[in-house]
Amino acid sequence: MSRDQKAGGSHNIKTDNSSFERVEQFKRYGTNQTDQNSIQEEINNRLNLGNACYHWVQKPLSFTLLSENIKLKIHKTIILPVVSYGSKTWSLTLREERRLRVSESMVMRRIFGPKRDEVTGE
Repeated sequence: MSRDQKAGGSHNIKTDNSSFERVEQFKRYGTNQTDQNSIQEEINNRLNLGNACYHWVQKPLSFTLLSENIKLKIHKTIILPVVSYGSKTWSLTLREERRLRVSESMVMRRIFGPKRDEVTGE
């Protein structure tokens, strides 16, 4: 095995019959891996995929005949797994955690509508 260094900063690894090129990012098992070990792009990608899933089930979720329990189950089985795939390996900053919570709240508001306080009659 040998490592090939060029003046441009490219590092290639050569083995007996193969050569591996250094890349800045690649997709592995459905998640983006970067050479900077940053998860910003992965979070963006996951939120976009979750948004696409929501739009895919938006019409059924708008049915008034569906109970809130059924709508919540649809969210937990279709949308949430797409957004949280690979999240066990993420090291989140407070800003990223907040961003994920805000996104989750937005989806829940779209599904259930804004929460209104019930006014007690006088």
